[in-house]
Formats: sequence, C-alpha cells, structure tokens
Amino acid sequence: MRKQDEEIAWLKAHVNCAALLERLPPVWRLDRAESTRRSLKYRRGEGEIVIVNHDGRGWWDPLSDRKGDIFTLVRHLEPGLTFPEARRVLHDFVGIAPAFPEMLRTRRTRTPGAPIAERWERCQKLSRGSPAWRYLTEQRGLPESVLLAARAVDTVREGPRGSAWFAHRDNAGVLTGIEMRGSNYRNFSAGGGKALFRLPGGPGPLPRVAVCEAAIDALSLAAIERCRSDTLYAATAGGIGPATVAALQRLLPGLAADSTGILIAATDADIAGRRYTARLEGLAAEARVRFSAILPPDGLNDWNDFLRVRTRVS
Repeated sequence: MRKQDEEIAWLKAHVNCAALLERLPPVWRLDRAESTRRSLKYRRGEGEIVIVNHDGRGWWDPLSDRKGDIFTLVRHLEPGLTFPEARRVLHDFVGIAPAFPEMLRTRRTRTPGAPIAERWERCQKLSRGSPAWRYLTEQRGLPESVLLAARAVDTVREGPRGSAWFAHRDNAGVLTGIEMRGSNYRNFSAGGGKALFRLPGGPGPLPRVAVCEAAIDALSLAAIERCRSDTLYAATAGGIGPATVAALQRLLPGLAADSTGILIAATDADIAGRRYTARLEGLAAEARVRFSAILPPDGLNDWNDFLRVRTRVS
C-alpha cells in the first residue's frame, strides 16, 4: 500500500493536466484569448470546457461542479476507466510538457501594474457619445435608459480603444475583476477573479435574480424587461467558478426567505447554456429556492441577439 501511495503521488507530480488534454484523443484545444498561464481554458466540441490551474496539477469544469487532480481528470475524460487502468494511462504521460507555453508566448500579455480597484478608478465613467457608449448603443443595441442605470451604480466604465468594462463584485460590493468587451475584443482582467456582474432594477434585496452568461446579455435582458424594479440582473462571464458559486450562495437564502423569490437562468440557447442552466438549477434546489429557465425566442442564440433584432424591427 505504501508503495502504491508513493506511485500515486509521483504521477500527480509528473503528469500535467494540460498535456493530458492536448494529447488524449479526442484532443482539446487551448482557447488562447481567454487563457493565462495560471488559468488555461481548453475546449472540445460545443459546450465542453475544462480549466487547468495550479500549474497543471489541478482542473475544474466551469459548467458543473467537477474538479480535482490528474486522476479525476483522466477518469472524467474516460469514465469507464478503473483506477488501475487510469494509473497505466497516466504513466504514458509522465514528463510530457504541454504546448501552451509556446502558444501563449505569441500573445501580448501584461502583468497588471496596479490592483484591480485602482485600474477601475482610472477608467472614465460612461458618458454619452464616447466610443464605449457608441459601441454599446450602436453595435449592441442597448438603450440609453439601461446605460444610465448601469452608470448610476458604477457597474460599467469606459475601457481603452472603445471597449466597455463591466465590474464583477462580491456580495460585500468589493470589486473582484473586470469583464471586457469591444467590437473585436473579449477578455477578463489579468489578476482579477470572476464573481458576479450586477445591475439592480430597484433598491434593497430583490426577490427576482436573473443570471446570464455575459454582462452584455444581462444588460440586454434588463432592456427587454424595461429594467424590472424587482429584479437583480447578473452575469458570470462564462462558466460558474468557485467565487461565482459563493456569490450566488450568499444571495439564495434571501430568495428562499421571500415567498416570491426566484432564481432565473437566462442563458444562451446552446449546449453550454443547457449545462449552465442545470448548474444553476442544482444550486437553487440545494437552497430550496424556486427556479425558472428562459431562452431567447425565435431561435436566437443569446439575449443581445434578440435585443438587436427587436430594435431593428421596431
């Protein structure tokens, strides 16, 4: 038993999760635009995502609660493997380096020179006619009323090159990270963490929480619903990581205590959206909160698609 324990520890130390994803067929591909050296996003097929962290020794699925080490990963990829079979597979990957360092080297990366909060404060507040304002109104179809509401609670600011920056905050209101979107640009702040983007429709604790996958979709849903005064419009910037789960779990008791409380999954109409909905439904069930799921109508993929179509039609 002692020898086996030593072998397991040795495999954990010498097999990289990223190398396994890159080489075990069918292979996964690195999403360079949304990866950093400490958080590598791999995709395989529609709605399949795995994040590699802890210098290649850990992983997690942002659309479920699955996570772990190299042993749980190989059995996640090959569910039929027994533990002895998993050990034999992993021996073939000992010492193999992943390709991501070379791939990421071509990206222009910057080490943030200031804390997230300081970088946010350096950005201008959203103003009419600015490049960010035009991007949000002309390309994304967002109405002035929603942008003014977002500016009032300081949840959207103007980033460089006409991009818009969306604040992610925890339940204490502390800025944790910045979701960034532009005409041909999508990123999340280096050195920051995803919690929740929030646009409250009214003051105080709200009994209706609608969760979207992206901040622009949350703003679009708010526009479609005319910013309901009983609703918190929230977004997670993709998957549902540990900090996002923690933020949601702090909101759920308030919903459970209100007879009208409800958690709504307002996701994209694709495979990833269905997995995302299932994850939110599980969190609601654990907290005994009413749950509902809504999808963009007319075969459209996301809520911003619907807003733009509706705006053009009207």
